[in-house]
Amino acid sequence: MYLLDANIFIQSNRAHYGLDFVPAFWDWLDDSYNAGLLKSIKKVGDEISAGNDDLTTWAANRPYLFATLDSSCGPHLAKLSQWATTHHFTQAAINDFLSVADYQLVAYARAHNMTVVTMEKADPKRKNKIKIPDACVAMGVKWKGPFDMLRDEKASFVLK
Repeated sequence: MYLLDANIFIQSNRAHYGLDFVPAFWDWLDDSYNAGLLKSIKKVGDEISAGNDDLTTWAANRPYLFATLDSSCGPHLAKLSQWATTHHFTQAAINDFLSVADYQLVAYARAHNMTVVTMEKADPKRKNKIKIPDACVAMGVKWKGPFDMLRDEKASFVLK
């Protein structure tokens, strides 16, 4: 099962799969959620709801897509926080990571044995930002990019 980062929704809408010109992508997300293939977390939904566009409306009509953290996430949140605070990251990078959805996303994925889907790229030597792929590696969580997910799931958006 896939757990989607906020950038999958936000950047897809702004660039590759705008709600206005590739509605099939958004239909695929709905169908994939209904099939038990993917979801996201509430903190991602909160980040999307901070906007004021078609994506904000789309997400508001799908609150079920954004799961709340449960008690199984607690130990993984603690372990992830410990990893972040004991590595080479700046205090600003740590504070940022612990305050945004990325932190909860990786812990939720670990707790529920899910694959995180993000547009971020690994950058393990970076000090001023903690990247989702690097946090995933540290926690033993699988991750991939959106195009890999779409190819693996044989998604197809064909004009009729």
